[in-house]
Amino acid sequence: MSWSWTLYRYLAVQFFLGVVVIYCAFLALAFSIDVVDLLNRTAGHSVSTSVIVGMALLYLPDLGQKLLPFAILLGGVFTFVRLTRSQELVATRAAGVSAWDFLMPPLVVAVIMGVAMVTLFTPVSAVMYGEFAGLEARYIKGQASQLAVSANGLWLRQGDEKSQSVIHALRVSGQGEHLEDVIVFLYGANDTFTGRIDAKSAQLGDHYWQLADAHVSGATGSPTHHDSYRLPTTLTPAQIQESFAAPDTLSFWDLPGYIRAAQAAGFSANRYQLYLYTLYALPALFAAMVFMAASFSLTQAREGGTAKVVMFSAASGFGVYFFETLTETLGRSGAVPILLAATAPAIAAILIGMTLVFNQEDG
Repeated sequence: MSWSWTLYRYLAVQFFLGVVVIYCAFLALAFSIDVVDLLNRTAGHSVSTSVIVGMALLYLPDLGQKLLPFAILLGGVFTFVRLTRSQELVATRAAGVSAWDFLMPPLVVAVIMGVAMVTLFTPVSAVMYGEFAGLEARYIKGQASQLAVSANGLWLRQGDEKSQSVIHALRVSGQGEHLEDVIVFLYGANDTFTGRIDAKSAQLGDHYWQLADAHVSGATGSPTHHDSYRLPTTLTPAQIQESFAAPDTLSFWDLPGYIRAAQAAGFSANRYQLYLYTLYALPALFAAMVFMAASFSLTQAREGGTAKVVMFSAASGFGVYFFETLTETLGRSGAVPILLAATAPAIAAILIGMTLVFNQEDG
């Protein structure tokens, strides 16, 4: 193997620039589509254009995280085809540099981008997506409930503009429908404190919480005991589950702690574990995109037909995306192990890409 650091640096830079060009084009297109979608979703809600544009900007990093594998795939195709058309790749291979040699710089760049995406970009993306989710709940969904899980138990807020209830429970079961060691803080309009309820347990019924062994205190603090007490609520079991923070709102560094807290509180953390393992596999997925881009580009270098290369690349990208979506669904449902569901797309894409390169280069 002939090592030329000048050549390898050049290939790495060209690949990186190709990915950046495609990625910027994707982001511009995605931002435009997202603005139009938000305009449609907020129609009739009296939301200003500046808020809509701000929401689109907040959502863009999370969307960009999902688009980057496609950008690496098409950016690699763009780079390899351009180098072929300029005869640079042809001259490089004529000099004895194999496909495995000139693929090494793009592979290194792709893996570095994957590591940077996971460790540096996702914390920023998570914060911005969390802000977007809050604005979406406020301006589009009209949700008033919010759930938070910590090592000290569960906090749940429910209510509307006229009254609010903040519920704390040390233990949870039944996916949030049964609470134990419950404290409820009651608030009226303008966040005016109106009372407190201490109960041994709470069971979610049809539009109410059934509190057992409850001590109800007014604003003055005088408690009244009730063997059973009903607290009105608009929450349903599905809404409690949906009130959990979306995995995208959590940083890579915060996910392990959040998973432990959710499991300790009695909630299923499958989707958070799946998201964490998917982030672990992201550098490998980026490397797989390079192999697939090279396999299509080698075919184009020998047979010609840029349109065919782009078509095959796009089809393979959608195939990987479909397979990833399928495995995530199976992982969340428990049909397949979470680790397998998260890593299967990257492993399959790498094996397919390497097989194609082997077949065209050595076979």
